[in-house]
Amino acid sequence: MKVVGVGCGPGMLTGEAVRTIGSAALIYGSARAIDLARPAIRDGCEVHEITDYKALRALPADAVVLSTGDPMLAGLGYLGGEVVPGISSMQVAFARLGLSLVKAAVVTAHGKDHAAAVREAAEEVGRGRIVFLIADPEFSVPALAAALPGEVRIAICEDLGYPNERIAAGTAAEPPAPVSGLFVVVVGC
Repeated sequence: MKVVGVGCGPGMLTGEAVRTIGSAALIYGSARAIDLARPAIRDGCEVHEITDYKALRALPADAVVLSTGDPMLAGLGYLGGEVVPGISSMQVAFARLGLSLVKAAVVTAHGKDHAAAVREAAEEVGRGRIVFLIADPEFSVPALAAALPGEVRIAICEDLGYPNERIAAGTAAEPPAPVSGLFVVVVGC
């Protein structure tokens, strides 16, 4: 099996991803991942939307599994096999904000314990790290802000790579608010 990162938005497929997708006879992915990869999918390729993520480990060896962003950043890289990297939301967010990845710490709150993610993010900021927090629609930016010193900078990055991309910046004292469900938070920027 190959796990291919399709990037976090349209037009962010790497050359390697395009070649791998273009030569695939069998592809699995979320509706969003399939949509992002559609320009590279050849006619006659069998494409399936993933309905059961637990069944992915039982796919045939020639299957290509599409993962939004980069498979190794909260993606499907855990499935094993050959991994083709993609352009992640983290890379795009840090590029848009002009930040180096050298001091980055990744925290995920997507489908996880939000209170624990807030604590982890606050600890990393206390260590001088720039936190890239993968959120989900239920994540509370005000709860995160309340756990930080007021002067700490916070950026909400939404729909990265899409035409409606939005980045809003503020501080923990006056945090920005997300307007869509597809967002990440950069803290300490």
